[in-house]
Formats: sequence, C-alpha cells, structure tokens
Amino acid sequence: MSTTESALVIGGGIAGPVTATALLKAGISARVYEAYSGPTFTIGSGLALAPNGVAALDIIGAGDPVRAIAKPISRMELSIGGKIVPTPAPAGLPPLQMVDRHALHRVLHDHAIAAGVSFEYDKRLVRVAEGESGVTAYFADGSSATADVVIGADGVRSTVRGLIDPSNPGPDYTGMLGFGALINNEIGLTPGTMVFAFGSRAYYLYAVLDEKTILWGANLPHRKYLSLKEARAVPAEHWLDRLRETYGADSPGGEFVRRTTPENLEITGALHIMPPVPRWHRGRLVLVGDAVHAPSNSSGQGASLAIESAVQLARCLRDLPDPGSAFAAYEELRRARVESVAARARKLNHSKTPGPLARRLMSVLMPMMIKRMDPERTLGVEQRYRIDWDAPVQPELLSTAG
Repeated sequence: MSTTESALVIGGGIAGPVTATALLKAGISARVYEAYSGPTFTIGSGLALAPNGVAALDIIGAGDPVRAIAKPISRMELSIGGKIVPTPAPAGLPPLQMVDRHALHRVLHDHAIAAGVSFEYDKRLVRVAEGESGVTAYFADGSSATADVVIGADGVRSTVRGLIDPSNPGPDYTGMLGFGALINNEIGLTPGTMVFAFGSRAYYLYAVLDEKTILWGANLPHRKYLSLKEARAVPAEHWLDRLRETYGADSPGGEFVRRTTPENLEITGALHIMPPVPRWHRGRLVLVGDAVHAPSNSSGQGASLAIESAVQLARCLRDLPDPGSAFAAYEELRRARVESVAARARKLNHSKTPGPLARRLMSVLMPMMIKRMDPERTLGVEQRYRIDWDAPVQPELLSTAG
C-alpha cells in the first residue's frame, strides 16, 4: 500500500495541472504552485496533440473538453523545393488535434480546479528541505509548504531539476526562435491539413484549421539565444521585418507573413531540446514533462509525452509503497520511450537549417525517402501507446513490458 498521501506540484503549464488531476484520481492530495502571478494563458501559440496524448487526457476526464477546443488534422504533407509530397500516416488512428496553447492551458487549469486541485500563484521555488516524513518547499515570497513529495513540472528551465542534481543538464538551444500567428484562410487551402515546409531560407509549418483560419509557425534561424522575455522585449515590427526577409520569397509562406500583423504575431522565443537527463529523481523530488524530457517541436509529441508522464507518475505513486520505489518504476516506464522520440526529433531538427547545397539535395532525396517511409514503424509505435490506468504497476514486470 502506498504511503504517499500528498504532493506539491511545481509549475502550472500543461504537465502541472494534468499531474495534479491524475494524483487526485489516484487518491493523493495535490496542490499546484506557479511562479507567475496567474494562470499561464499567454505563453506559446499552437500545438498538436497526438492520439496517445489525447488518450491519456481521457483517463483524467479532460479528453472531451480538449477536443471541444481543437481542430482535427487528418492530412499531413511535406513541402520542399516547390513540391508537395503527402506524408503517410499509421492506419486506423484518430487525427491529430491542433489546439491553441492559450486555450489548452485554460481548459486544463479549469478542469483541474473542477476536479478539486488548488492553485497558488507568485510562488517561485527557491529551495527544499527533506525529512524522513516529508519535504518542505520554500518560495521567494517567504512562504513554505510541506507534503510527502515535490514534483517538478516547471519546464525546461526547471528549478527542481537543479535541486535534484546541480550537474543535471539544461536545455540545448536549437539555434532557432519560434513565432506564430492565426490568419484568415483567404487563399483557399484545404482544411484539416498540416504542411511541414522547407522554404528557400528557413523552415516553417502551417495547419489549415478550417475554411476560415490558418495557423502558421516559423522556426527563424537566430545565432543569439533569446528567452521569451528577451524576444518579446524586441518590437514585433522588427521581427516581422526579419520574417518577411526570410520567408518573403516562399509560397505560401510569403503570403502568410504578409498577412501577419504586429498585433497577432505570437513570439515564443528560443526553441529548445532537452538532452537526456541522468537523474530524474532524488529522495522525495521527481521531474515530469518538459523539466525532464522536452523533445524538439519537430517530434509533434512534446505535450503528449508530458501528459503521458503525468498520468504514469500518478499510477506509480498510487501503487508502490514509497516515493523511492514509485519514482524508480516511473523512470523505468518512461525513459526509453521519451528518449527514443527525442532522438528521432533531433535528427529532423538538423534538416531545418540546411545550407544551399544541402537544400538542393533535400529537394531530391527527401520526397523519395517519404514515399519509402513505413509510417507504422516510425510513428505507429508512438501514437498507439495507451496507458492502462486500472492495471496495478508491478515493478518486476516493467523490464519486459516495454
């Protein structure tokens, strides 16, 4: 029987509310502590949830509320050198669900509150003190809180990761800044389609949400690292000039950027990818979501993996007798899967900033590679993953469970 009765969840983005809601479902009291002054409804732009991520949300009852704000994407295409190549997908799976990150945060936050999760804001974690019977978190405002465990859902710049092991690596900068916008679909693109486009100078992508709306995103090469705050301190007009210079000659990328205004440009700052983290947990502290595994946005799995890990962590804390055994089982359940996805994404990420010669080679070779791709082998294993919430976690079976 588990001795874990309470948890402090640090971070209120995506993984935090899902973790706390799953913990409550598992019979464990959970409270979320967020460094921002309120819910993080203004961070980020659009993202795609894969079938495996939505299935994990169904376990905590959040699947349908998220589907209600999402647009299904049933067709994927690659655009390179002016060629459009349909990308094969695994058969028999639900479509991707494209959501506005702001709306997703709000739905997950509201769903957690309805389930009984409490949130506290302006709570920036500075240190913890562990004892035999619990752990106390101390915040920058002088307050503190005590529970059986502390769960770091505090993103790629995780404070909890550094408390677990100061030598744990931080995120790698991909050499690109993220931008996005919602624009009117006035050029007749087919709804329900997502296109990964290698422009003449840089990579971008777009999703045709419906007859009226297109969501597009740019991965702008930029040597200097800029945090979200630093990137947003630069006038939007400057970034639009850079985007027009970079994508202006592309079709339809040039049209997208010309239809983007300073008012609707979403600036997300540096794009990251987490290298493998050696230590996921120590004592009564553990990591979840982007704090421990943040694959490049090329993966299409970042949010979905975070949601899966949140649910699996709750299962382990529910079923195993103490935090140490629960955390070890959780890591065994998750590490191989998330690192496999991250490795796939890292390879794709290198193709986003090719030189002129490599770009010409890509225009010839990549369509051939896409046509020969086995979608079940490359994506099916990732997207068919399902969590059996009702099955007890049995550590002795994990190594053979995959």
